[in-house]
Amino acid sequence: MLALSARGVLPKVDYAIFADTGWEPKAVYDHLDRLEREIARPAGIPILRVSSGNIRNDALDPDHRFASMPLYVLNADGRPGMTRRQCTGEYKIKPIKRQIRELLGYPHPVRVPKGVFVEQWVGISTDEFHRAKDADVKYMRNRHPLIDLGWSRDDCVRYLTSIGLADTPKSSCLGCPFHGNAQWRHIRDTSPKEWEDVVAFDAAIRNGNARANATGNQLLGQAYLHRSRVPLAEAPIDHVTASEWAAMQRRLGDDSVDAEELEAGIVEGCSPWACRGAAPDMTQDDFGLAT
Repeated sequence: MLALSARGVLPKVDYAIFADTGWEPKAVYDHLDRLEREIARPAGIPILRVSSGNIRNDALDPDHRFASMPLYVLNADGRPGMTRRQCTGEYKIKPIKRQIRELLGYPHPVRVPKGVFVEQWVGISTDEFHRAKDADVKYMRNRHPLIDLGWSRDDCVRYLTSIGLADTPKSSCLGCPFHGNAQWRHIRDTSPKEWEDVVAFDAAIRNGNARANATGNQLLGQAYLHRSRVPLAEAPIDHVTASEWAAMQRRLGDDSVDAEELEAGIVEGCSPWACRGAAPDMTQDDFGLAT
C-alpha cells in the first residue's frame, strides 16, 4: 500500500505508521529503513515508528507490567493449554491509536470531537476478505485498498517483485509463538544470533513471564514457544507441514492445492488488528496508513 500510494496508483497518504515491538528480525528493520529511504521519503510520506516498549525485555523484567504472549502450556496433569494473548493490543494496536489521536490533535485523555476521524488503510488482501472489519473507535475509519483493487497476496508479491522488493520479509516478533516451522527454520538457518536469542528466551519463560512469577501468579505448568510444547532447540521444526507443502505447490503453479483443506493449522504471522493465527479480525500488515 505504501508503494502504491508513493507511486500514485493510490491516493497519497499523509503518514505511514510502523508499530515496533522492539523484537523484530534485523531484516525487518533493514527493510523498513530501505522503504523509508527509497519509497516513502522521496514521495513525501513520513513513516512514524511507534512503540510501547520492548516485548522481550518486558517479559523477563519482574518489575515491569507485561501484556502476556500466547505461550503454549503443558499443564502438570499433561493437558495442553495456552496463556492469554494480550501482546498485540499492548504493543501494536495501542501505540498506533495513541499516535493517531496525537495526529488528530486530541491525545488521550482528551475526547475526540464527533466527526473528527482518520481514514486508516489496512493491508488485507482478497485472500482474507473476511478479516476486513470496521474500526472499534469512531475517530478511525478503516479502508481496505487491496480488496478494492481486487488484489490477492500473490498479486502483492508480484507487484513488490516488479519494483525490486521481492525480498520483503515477514514482520513479526522473533519469538512469536504463532511462527510456523518454516519461520523457525528460517531464523535458525539464516541468523544464528537471532536463533540463539529465541532459544534462550524460550528457556527463560518456561515458568511464565517474570512479572507474574514475582507477584505470586506462577504458571501452573510449563510454557513453550513451539506448539509441540518441547524446548525450541529440540522442537520438530524440520517437519514440513501440509499447509507449508501446499504453499510450496502454489508457488510452483499448482493452484489445485488448497492449504486450508489439507491442514487447519495456525497461519504464520502476527500484526496489528491483530494475530492472524488466533483471531479472525487480524491482518497481515504492520503498517497503518492514514489520510
